[in-house]
Amino acid sequence: MPKVTEEHRLARRQQIVDAARRCVIEEGFHKTTMADVIRESGLSAGAVYGYFKSKEEIVAAIAEQALGTVDELFGKLLTSEQPLSPFAALEAALEQVIAIAERPGGDVTRVGIQAWAEALHNPVILAIAQGKYSYLRSHFEEVARRGQADGTVDPSVDPRHIAQAMFGVVPGFVLQRLIMGDVDPKSYTAGLRALLRS
Repeated sequence: MPKVTEEHRLARRQQIVDAARRCVIEEGFHKTTMADVIRESGLSAGAVYGYFKSKEEIVAAIAEQALGTVDELFGKLLTSEQPLSPFAALEAALEQVIAIAERPGGDVTRVGIQAWAEALHNPVILAIAQGKYSYLRSHFEEVARRGQADGTVDPSVDPRHIAQAMFGVVPGFVLQRLIMGDVDPKSYTAGLRALLRS
């Protein structure tokens, strides 16, 4: 019996995640079942369950992939020697949201919105969301600390509170982008700047 390579395993896992993302985007989180994911993936039930025991585990994998690119972005931003304002970091994060949403295979932000709604009554999804979003918010906290260190951010404000406000802007952007379709990172951050100066 030929040995399964790690590359093959990763490809199969990705095939399942891609299938699940398509199902959730087309049918919604509630209507999507593991049977739907199995059918869409073209794999056997045993193969799919060998990688993921539940729909929640697949949602976690989708979130992990999307947030992995955000980690890369903040890694670059925070290691740069260039000055980094919270607005510049926020605009870069929103541009990354657009890049993630426009990848082939479907707009993952649609999955994110559905997962947020599901988290209100599903403790497993809530725990996943709390973990992922706490980690994302920690990036904004680091931006705030850096701004305080270089004198561009008020040092009397707790960086965690700044991070909470910065993070809160992201879901509003995602919702307006999906529902209204008339926002982009530059217009959104310009509006925020004007609002904060008033």
